[in-house]
Amino acid sequence: MTKNNRIAVVTGASRGIGAATARMLGEKGYIICVNYQEAKAAAAAVVTEIIDGGSHAIAVQADVSNASDVSRLFETVDAELGTLDALVNNAGIVGPRCRFESLPIEELAKVLAINVTGLARCTQEAVLRMSSRHGGSGGAIVNVSSGAAHRGNPGGAVHYAVSKGAVNSLTIGLSQELADEGIRVNTVSPGLTATDMPDPDVLASAGPTIPMGRVGEAEEIAAAIVWLLSDQASYVAGANLRVAGGRP
Repeated sequence: MTKNNRIAVVTGASRGIGAATARMLGEKGYIICVNYQEAKAAAAAVVTEIIDGGSHAIAVQADVSNASDVSRLFETVDAELGTLDALVNNAGIVGPRCRFESLPIEELAKVLAINVTGLARCTQEAVLRMSSRHGGSGGAIVNVSSGAAHRGNPGGAVHYAVSKGAVNSLTIGLSQELADEGIRVNTVSPGLTATDMPDPDVLASAGPTIPMGRVGEAEEIAAAIVWLLSDQASYVAGANLRVAGGRP
């Protein structure tokens, strides 16, 4: 493994796509902050895997919907790791699965607090550290969205689709606002992926309906995220990379 000494924060990195991304970045020589909300043991296991692979990592608990938690997260990275180079905004929730008229509005607020406001808070902290406007040396941000923003998720999770539509719009705007300040902002929109977020019955039934005939794996999504953070994607900003086995 070639160490590149770049420092990355991956939110929601104790499991699923976030954990796969943290591990893959570690394999590329990144120094990783594994953020988690509740799963301390799982986050510690990801850290151990990264360290055993020859890189360095720490786990930091923070609820991205909590402003003081987000501040503490990035201050911890400053103190223990150094200057931030990359941010993967992966933390997210689906919320209740129901028709929209049955959704308690306070549940919509919870989804937006994590998927949109929390992502925005983490992004602000990253920009203040990376942007040449603020004395930084640049960096890259990848927002994990979803094909739900395009498909709308009728009948079960319109509220989740709404939150991911906001993520896409944020990427479009920030990619232009920050491009000449050394920061590339992009999005990955996964399709149905074998993590613990989708209902297992949906994974089993929907897989054969996808053009490739199967659901995706977390590592396949992580590979797209890692590429967008890399120098190979140095002229890519404002992209929304759909990784969904051919599904629109």
